[in-house]
Amino acid sequence: MDRRKFILGLAAAGLPLALPGSVMAGFLDNLLDPNSKESKLFSGAKSVLASSQQLDYKSERTIGERLAVEGFRRYGMPVQSKGLQHYVNLVGMASASNSPRPNIPYRFVVVDSDIQNAFACPGGIIFVSSALVSLMRTEAQLSGILSHEIGHVALRHALKSIQRSQFFNGVGQITAATMKGDKGAQFESMIGDMQNVLFDKGLDKNMEYEADASAMETAYRTGYNPAGLTETLYALEKVETTSKKKGSWFSTHPPLPSRIAKNQAAMRKYPDAATLAVLTDRFKTQSK
Repeated sequence: MDRRKFILGLAAAGLPLALPGSVMAGFLDNLLDPNSKESKLFSGAKSVLASSQQLDYKSERTIGERLAVEGFRRYGMPVQSKGLQHYVNLVGMASASNSPRPNIPYRFVVVDSDIQNAFACPGGIIFVSSALVSLMRTEAQLSGILSHEIGHVALRHALKSIQRSQFFNGVGQITAATMKGDKGAQFESMIGDMQNVLFDKGLDKNMEYEADASAMETAYRTGYNPAGLTETLYALEKVETTSKKKGSWFSTHPPLPSRIAKNQAAMRKYPDAATLAVLTDRFKTQSK
């Protein structure tokens, strides 16, 4: 067995890597016994990891496109301003190129909705509502929000949130064959589960915190002041009492005060943040 894969597998299973020699020897003996507790635990960990890792990109994008259709149904069609759509895609693509997963084709769309929200479909299709854009005042803030959603895609959060779905068992690629019979029914069930996660329940709060941290790093690497994300969270906090809650960032994300506090603490990593791009005038001109 490849040593690096073996060590990573042990870590993924939550198993100890630093043990006394005699204990480690006994542990390895048990691991090689297919009927031992240790062996079953290791196999289970590998199975869970594979459920989110074995799906190829084309299949991930297929899932994302199916969810995007539901996104349009719930939040409305794209705004008619070609200039705004082009601008948001330019900022989004620049940010994505500095994200943890830069080598997939991202697409960004502003939908005509009075609900403040943004969400990411697997594969790189990212939505932001016109109501959320209207709260922003700078390009750095726009990059922060888009980078948060890019983080969800890069870290495969939506897929991981339902990685134990029976649909993923043994599916490395979605084909016509996997869409028939029992697998077809499981696919529909999986899509329904993901709709519930993305649009109603929301992702695990730790995934949201992780996406916030990723967003700040991505914006910083792109040349924007990473405080932009937190500034938009402040703006959301000010309008929370008068805004629609269902299907918004208020209902699908952790409480704003906790996110703001974590992001403020993270700013210590960026002592030169004040010297980086904010671009208020360009945002004002291009976001119309």
